[in-house]
Amino acid sequence: MSDDYNCLCDDFYLDMHVNTELDLPTERDTILNFFERIQKQFPSMCSFYRRENNEFCLEEDRNVGQYRWIVLETDRIGSGIVNPSKFEHAYSQDRLVLELAPYMLGVNHLDIDSLDVTFAMDFDYIGSHDEIIAEALFGSTAFSCLLDMPSASPVSFSPAVVVALSEDCRTQARISVESKTGMIENVKQKSRSDEAISLFFTIRQYPSSTEKFDAMTSFEKQCRLAEELMAEKIIPSFVQPLTSVIAQKRIK
Repeated sequence: MSDDYNCLCDDFYLDMHVNTELDLPTERDTILNFFERIQKQFPSMCSFYRRENNEFCLEEDRNVGQYRWIVLETDRIGSGIVNPSKFEHAYSQDRLVLELAPYMLGVNHLDIDSLDVTFAMDFDYIGSHDEIIAEALFGSTAFSCLLDMPSASPVSFSPAVVVALSEDCRTQARISVESKTGMIENVKQKSRSDEAISLFFTIRQYPSSTEKFDAMTSFEKQCRLAEELMAEKIIPSFVQPLTSVIAQKRIK
């Protein structure tokens, strides 16, 4: 399958997060030097700002539809790109972050709690997201019997599942589908969400307790595993049913 997923959804995201045991540095020079080094590699990342919760962000112009971003949170480094045409466009940025983190942010192998690689998709739909998710993903499951009852309708369908992919449970996969239709909207049937249904697929790796954690090596393995499972499991079993039901609802 092509690594351009934009034809399958309305927006596609490819993100990496380094979750740390200790808080990240917040000194002025450290933050600015780190982002300046990032900007040298990606000159179009010109928007720098600090959020109210003391998180620091550097990103490209969001109005162009495809943009890069990097954020330093309290105990997490985030790196991603929105609507990449090639996976490698995101991977090259993530590798740079992993290369710089040890000597510019002081994040070494001891400080890494876990490493996440996430593929995410948004599906625009004005209407009940819960109805879409229920029909697409729960129609042939045991949960569907609850919807057979008189006057029953789905009002909170946002499934999330985590599975271990290794015997030591340190390699995990998480799939979640989030409805943006609120409970009040469903009950009142007055206003419908104009946000998107979101799907997140994450491969998380926890460091081994017996050997030094190599973040770069783990990242490469996680990317390959995520691509493989997206193509073999997530696209046919989650994405295609969702897009099919959305298309049918829009025709009606």
